[in-house]
Amino acid sequence: MDRLFRNALLADGQRVNLAVRDGRFIAVQELSTFRETIDLSGLLVLPGFVDGHIHLDKSFVGDHWRPHVPTDSLRARLAAEKKLLSEARPIAERADALIAQAHAFGTVAMRSHVDVDATTGLTNLHAVMRAREKWQGRVDIELVAFPQAGIITCPGTAELLDAAIREGAQVVGGIDPTTLDGDADQHLDVVFGIAERRGVKIDIHLHEPAPIGIAQLERIAARTAAAGMAGRVNVSHAYSLGEIPLDQAERVAAILADAGVSIFTNAPGNHAFPPVTLLKAAGVRVFAGNDNIRDAWWPYGNGDMLQRAMMIGYRSGFYTDEELHVALEMASTGAAQALDLAQYGIGVGQDATFVVLDAPNAAAAVAAPPQERILVQHGEFVRPGALSPLHKLLSR
Repeated sequence: MDRLFRNALLADGQRVNLAVRDGRFIAVQELSTFRETIDLSGLLVLPGFVDGHIHLDKSFVGDHWRPHVPTDSLRARLAAEKKLLSEARPIAERADALIAQAHAFGTVAMRSHVDVDATTGLTNLHAVMRAREKWQGRVDIELVAFPQAGIITCPGTAELLDAAIREGAQVVGGIDPTTLDGDADQHLDVVFGIAERRGVKIDIHLHEPAPIGIAQLERIAARTAAAGMAGRVNVSHAYSLGEIPLDQAERVAAILADAGVSIFTNAPGNHAFPPVTLLKAAGVRVFAGNDNIRDAWWPYGNGDMLQRAMMIGYRSGFYTDEELHVALEMASTGAAQALDLAQYGIGVGQDATFVVLDAPNAAAAVAAPPQERILVQHGEFVRPGALSPLHKLLSR
């Protein structure tokens, strides 16, 4: 259907008319041949949100509330998680519930890390793939084969990671090569070996403290450059970058930028985290995601990427409009680049997908995320429930 969305306010402050034909933007100026014209009345329009790091197989969204179980080590946390998940509803049902919740907030793409180890095999992957199939065309979901329990210390996992890629995962994961797995070189041999052999991307969880974590980042950057994988390797969390003096962080940022290694952060509440503006100034791609949402690791989260952008801005000390735009970019275009999304964004030739919000500008939307949202996908309204005040405004 031809459709014209008039009087939309873009993130950069422009007021434009968005012309849509066959689900794609064809112009940003008013044309006279459209069957339907919708006046957005100056409401803010943003690209659909992208969650660059989520765990669809772990969340208890869609299940009943489960109180957090304190533990004193990573291994104990993994054991507690196994027990809690064994008592929960099936993975595919919980994953579906979390995707639906995130989609209702305006998320249209995500990268989900899915546990692959010798005890679970590919069970989690297959379950999340079933949930992904249900949302095809509405939420683009990239899957990471994630060795939560380690690779070297969990025999058989290396073969399962390779099998997961053959079954359809698009990214091979890793985790704390030294402190969890005990042998950084062997761990990275497996991860980079699979990636090069199968032609897939890499995303490594790195919680290791400085100086171990910094040495790991340098090791990963060197391997990325040697493998010619610039733009295809990401390090998630990288807490150590927030634990060192800024002059040292600048040195490491230059190494990461030269190698083409990106950094993910969700600005977690009780950890140091990477200095976002310093990394971006050095040329490092930095993007955002929710990470764990209401699971065995912590009880927080609801899947709202605009709220996550607010949390990143809050913890980073972002006050200016320009800084708040950085947080928004991390939850939208930055994450979209990490996922290699095609036809993403508001522009001629792109898919006509966007979120409509009642906010005076993009910075205000990040500082105080409006709960009422309208999602338009492929030029069509997505109406998850009863008409909201925004829908009523547009139906006048």
